[in-house]
Amino acid sequence: MSQVVLSGKVAVVTGGGRGIGRATCEALAREGVRVVVADLDGAAAAAVATAIGKNAISRSLDVSNREQFRSVLDAAEQHFGPLDILVNNAGIMPVGYFIDETDEMTDRLVDVNYRGTLIGMKEALRRMKPRGAGHIVNLASTGGWLPAPGVATYVGTKHAIVGLTDSVRLELTGSGINLSSVGPGIVKTELAAGLQEMRGMRGVTPEEVADAIIEGLKRKRHAIFSPGVVGIAAHVYGALPYTLRSLLFRVTKIDRLGPQIDQGTRKDYEARVVASISRATDAES
Repeated sequence: MSQVVLSGKVAVVTGGGRGIGRATCEALAREGVRVVVADLDGAAAAAVATAIGKNAISRSLDVSNREQFRSVLDAAEQHFGPLDILVNNAGIMPVGYFIDETDEMTDRLVDVNYRGTLIGMKEALRRMKPRGAGHIVNLASTGGWLPAPGVATYVGTKHAIVGLTDSVRLELTGSGINLSSVGPGIVKTELAAGLQEMRGMRGVTPEEVADAIIEGLKRKRHAIFSPGVVGIAAHVYGALPYTLRSLLFRVTKIDRLGPQIDQGTRKDYEARVVASISRATDAES
């Protein structure tokens, strides 16, 4: 199968101000894609767009706000032309046991990680479907396929993204539109600070994940894993009876993820997540 040529296409990347989002914006730009860097932190988004140059613009975006999302996609099309690629990367991952999680944090997790992806898909598809072309990339995680203690609601939202992506893909059969789910392992970003690497699954850099996304876009892959062993673990887990899954958790140390999280190294990140709840509340009032 011939590869898709990305040069000249138009992309919007949410959560583009940091981590995987930033690396993906930069990787797309190197391929000749015109990029809109969207992030709740408008200053971070602007810095990324400035570093990229004339083929990038930035917009502030709370992905859970439909009007803001629509406005960002409008800006992309007004500035660069019809939308070809949407990368739903924005996400948060506060850590702690489920029973201790506040309802406000639960709501924010669902709003950003799942509802934001859902809104982005709907708004993008309304533009792509009449043209019969486009590619939507949804960031899940290892947690989209495997459970993990200490991040239960996060994992729930990522499972939801995988299920949503696979289901909508079936609805779009023959439409010319492609959908991908991305399953990174533990990525060396602020979001994953304090998490221990799982046995047999090395940590990866944002740039490695971005490179995998580029390859997935070119080859129209349904599932994009980085490192590749995440895909193997996901398929093995799915094939195992429940009585053997606990063995897989012990072997990979997934069952120790919650107790081994170093909360001290996550202080700044967790504070920013809490602040995002206040910002969202203020915007709605």
